[in-house]
Amino acid sequence: WSYHDFENIPLYTKEQLQPKVQMTQAEFNEFKKLKLLNPTVDLIAILKIVSSFKYTNLQSRLVCSIESQTEFATLWLRCRYERLEEMIAIVPNMKWFVRSKKSDINGYGWLSIIDKYPTPVYQYSHDKPLSMFVRFNTKEEAEKWTNPLTEAVQLPVEEK
Repeated sequence: WSYHDFENIPLYTKEQLQPKVQMTQAEFNEFKKLKLLNPTVDLIAILKIVSSFKYTNLQSRLVCSIESQTEFATLWLRCRYERLEEMIAIVPNMKWFVRSKKSDINGYGWLSIIDKYPTPVYQYSHDKPLSMFVRFNTKEEAEKWTNPLTEAVQLPVEEK
């Protein structure tokens, strides 16, 4: 151990100074389209464009919190000088589902709403896409539908 061992250790990495913004693929696609169509538009104008056109994923992101608005503004200003792919990390779109706690031969029972039944039912499946089942944005919403035999689980869903 010597003083020279520390010479090759950076004080900060680029990722620590400029962390990547986490976005779903749908949000990234909208942001990329927005950037391609409006490469030199200032921040105030771009916020108006996002709120008035069909950028539904970005709109949802902007109404969440002041932190997400600040993050969006910083990203918009930085993307003039850096490649989008270097600033954004794609994360899976996560939703909450209600399923049986135990799996049987047919798989888990998943909360479903079928038109011919007046109340929600549990469909058993181990290979059907999750898009067939009721999904919730928050754990609290999902837990309202649980009972002692079911649980709320968060899983990635496919983009449309």
